[in-house]
Amino acid sequence: MPKTILITGASSGIGKTTAKHFHEKGWNVIATMRSPEKETEFTELDKVLVTSLDVTDTNSIKQAVDEGLVRFGVIDVLVNNAGYGGHAMLEQMSDVAIRAMYETNVFGVINVSKAILPHMRKQKEGCIINVTSMAGMMGAPTISVYASSKFAVQGLTEAMAFEYKSLN
Repeated sequence: MPKTILITGASSGIGKTTAKHFHEKGWNVIATMRSPEKETEFTELDKVLVTSLDVTDTNSIKQAVDEGLVRFGVIDVLVNNAGYGGHAMLEQMSDVAIRAMYETNVFGVINVSKAILPHMRKQKEGCIINVTSMAGMMGAPTISVYASSKFAVQGLTEAMAFEYKSLN
């Protein structure tokens, strides 16, 4: 039985490339994005589910996970890829912009992971991959907020690896 992967932010960039790669390897792919109606390439492929998922909306997350499970039965791998950046000095960024970046880059990763972990626990295995950035390892001018959000994901990922190792 082929493995199934759910990828957030699959409409472009790393997410889209990852979805193509796993599809070519014969996997079932759940390619999630905020605007699936704009996607034309994946909708024609067998074993690919294109569905809406906004990582800042827990109802959207639940709906996408449920839809993937109904279609393929399991989700073996989650790739938390959705995210965005921005360039500005800290004092130039509004609280609204800072919170929006954290909602996507940090809380989005947390919420999608929390939605899938019970299914992986039930399956007795699974893999979660959190896509971060070099900015998650070192800061640089004009990316203080972005870098801090990616540092948070680095710490979350390391801690989750310890927490869930014994659960496979």
